[in-house]
Amino acid sequence: MMTSSWRVIFVLLLALSAADLGLSVRAAKADDQLANQLGALLVQERETLDVVPTAHLTSLTAPPPAALNNETGPVTAQSVNNLLATVMAAPAGSGSEWNCLTEALYFEARGESLEGVYAVAEVIMNRVASPSFPNSVCGVVHQGTQALYDCQFTYHCDGRSDVIGDRAAWNAVGKVASVMLNGAPRFLTDGATYYHARTVNPSWSARFIETATIGAHEFYREPTRTASN
Repeated sequence: MMTSSWRVIFVLLLALSAADLGLSVRAAKADDQLANQLGALLVQERETLDVVPTAHLTSLTAPPPAALNNETGPVTAQSVNNLLATVMAAPAGSGSEWNCLTEALYFEARGESLEGVYAVAEVIMNRVASPSFPNSVCGVVHQGTQALYDCQFTYHCDGRSDVIGDRAAWNAVGKVASVMLNGAPRFLTDGATYYHARTVNPSWSARFIETATIGAHEFYREPTRTASN
């Protein structure tokens, strides 16, 4: 016959076992509930992704190239190749700023390599960021009186008709415009705000710091001003 002490211990053991069983049941229910919630979220995500254009989805999910992670790092062949691959994967752009930048790149650099086009785009975007120039792409591109040859970008006031005759070239430079307007780094020309064709030697180039030679152009930036100069 079980003594009173053993009966107490036995009852306590039964209570503890029941409590453990209750916790296990509740944990299992919580796991099932969490699994159901995750399943519902995955279904919603799949339904959302189904309506996203494939090209846009690719650009969103692709890992960023090294060149896009380090604006101040060394310019290497690999970093340039990574950057140009990003350019080629860029979706088409739209809007007035994109149109102004694409137009400038088309008339100023469409005969250049993609790297050369990108370098010219850097100059335009560096100007937008500089207090010495207008603070919009269209303002920078259209700067000047528009009298004959009295503008910052000669194609805009050379007296010739600005006709887009090469649609493939327009689409290519438009990709560069897209990534630039989306905040791509500007590391090829080291902060240049000026450039000229290598076939000419403008007088102003002697006063500026040459930062790069890419394709048919040489690139410059203004010297840093100090309180003593």
